[in-house]
Amino acid sequence: MSPREKSVSDATSPSRGKRASWWLLILLGVAVSVCLLIAQGSALLVGTSVREGVLTHRVQLGDLVVSVMEQGTVESSNNTEIKCQVRGYSTVIQVVKGGTIVERGDELVRLDTKRLEDAIGKATTDAHSAKADLERTKADVANAEIAIDAYLKGSYLTESNLLNKDLKSAVSAYEAAQIAMEHSEAMFRRGYVNKYDVDSKRFALERTGLNVKVCQTAIEVLNNYTKKMREATLLGNLKASKAKLQADLAGLAMDEGRRDRAIEELKYCVIRAERGGLVILPSAEAWKEQPDVTEGATVRKDQVLLLMPDLTQMQVKVGIHEALVDRVKIGQTAIVTLPDFSIEGEVVSIASVAKPAGWWTGNMVKYDTVISIPASEDLKPGMSAEIEVVLSEYKDVLLAPVSAVVETDQFSLCWVKNSAGEIEQRVLTLGDSDDVFIIVKSGLIQGDEVLLNPLDVLEDMQLEAFRAFESVDRAGEDLKSKAVDEKKPLGVGGRQGDF
Repeated sequence: MSPREKSVSDATSPSRGKRASWWLLILLGVAVSVCLLIAQGSALLVGTSVREGVLTHRVQLGDLVVSVMEQGTVESSNNTEIKCQVRGYSTVIQVVKGGTIVERGDELVRLDTKRLEDAIGKATTDAHSAKADLERTKADVANAEIAIDAYLKGSYLTESNLLNKDLKSAVSAYEAAQIAMEHSEAMFRRGYVNKYDVDSKRFALERTGLNVKVCQTAIEVLNNYTKKMREATLLGNLKASKAKLQADLAGLAMDEGRRDRAIEELKYCVIRAERGGLVILPSAEAWKEQPDVTEGATVRKDQVLLLMPDLTQMQVKVGIHEALVDRVKIGQTAIVTLPDFSIEGEVVSIASVAKPAGWWTGNMVKYDTVISIPASEDLKPGMSAEIEVVLSEYKDVLLAPVSAVVETDQFSLCWVKNSAGEIEQRVLTLGDSDDVFIIVKSGLIQGDEVLLNPLDVLEDMQLEAFRAFESVDRAGEDLKSKAVDEKKPLGVGGRQGDF
C-alpha cells in the first residue's frame, strides 16, 4: 500500500468516525441547553437565583389613602358683580387695579362717553323733528273733522237746495207749457190758430218735461252717489290723519326715549363702589393672555367688569379628570394646600357637564368641582391652591409597590424572591391603589420580597441568555468545523493535492 492510500485509509478509519460522532453529540447537547436557557429567560428565569443589584421590596401591612390631586385658585362663593349698564359696546378708559381696597363712593371704572354724547345729540334732533310732524298731523286731523261737517252742513245742502229749486222751476215751466198746449189745441179746433202754433206748444211741453227729469236725476245722483263718495273720502282722510297722529306720537316717544336713555346711561359711564371692600378682576378664559377688563378694552352691556368678593365665604374650583370624577362625591374631605399653610375643605358641588377642552387644557376633559373652605384672614382671592380630594382610606391592608406589578389582559403578575434566593411568579388579585402602592387581596403574604421593575429585569436576563447562546453557538461552530476537518480525507480542500 502506498503512503497516499494509507493516508486515505487512516482518514476513513472507524476510530476517526467515532470521534466525529462524539463531536456531533456535544454540539446537539449545547443546542438543547441554549433552547432551555432562552425559554427560562422568557419566563423571567423562574427558579433561578436573583443576581446582585436587582431592587426588591418587602411587602408589609399598612394604611393607604387614595386621593386625587389638582391645581386651583381660591375665590369667593358670594361675589358682588359690578356690571356694565351701557347698551351696546363701550371702551374702558380707566379701571381700578385688581386687589385694591376701596371705600363707598370710590370710582371703579370709567367708560368712554363720546358715543353716548353723539347719540344724545342725534336723538334730541330727531325728537324735535318728530314733535313738528306731530303738530302738523294734529292740524290735519282737525281739518279732516271740520271738512266732514263743512260738506254735510255746507256744500251738500247748498247743492241740494239749488237742485230742488231748479226742479221746482222745471215743474212750474212744465205745468205752464201743458196749460199753453191745451189752450192752443182748443183754439186750433175752433180755427183761431194754425197747426204750426200747436206743434210749437207741444215741443215746449216736451222740453220742459225733459228739464224736470234732468233735475230729478241730478237730485238722485247727489243723494245716492255723490254724497256717499264724498263722505267716504272725508272719513278716510280723517282716519288716515288719526293713524298718522298715532305714528307721530309713537315716533316722538321713541326719539325722546332714546334721548332720555342716553342721558341716563351717560351717568353709568362712571361706576362707583356701592360699598367698601376688596375689588378683583373677573377671571378670563384660560386661553387668553390678558384680563377681559383693562384700559382700552371693549365691553358690552351686562358684562361683569369687577367683583367684590365676600371674604367670609371662600371656595376653590378645580377640574377633575373624567377618569376620576365618578369617584368624587359631594361631602368628601379635601385637603387644600396654600403657599403658607393647609386647611381642610369639603366637596360641595360637581358639574354634570364637562367644560370645553382645547389646546390650552392639553385636550383633557375635566369636570368643575367646587371645594368649600372655612373663612380665614389669610385667605385672599386669586391665591393658588393644591387640592387633594380623599377618595378612599384603608387601614391595615397588604401593600405592594405599583412598579412591582405587571398587568396583562388576563392576569396581574409579580415576581417574588423566595428564601432560597430564587424567583417565583405569582398571580395577584388587586384592589385600590394610589400612585405608589396597590392593595393586594391575594397572591402575596406579609414579608414576601417582590422584584421592582420586573420587566427591566426580564430584559436584562433575556439579554444575558442571548449572549450565552451566542458564545455557545460560536463554540459549537468551532467544534463543528474541527469535526469536519478531521473527517476530511487528505487532499480534500487542496491541503496535499488532489486525487
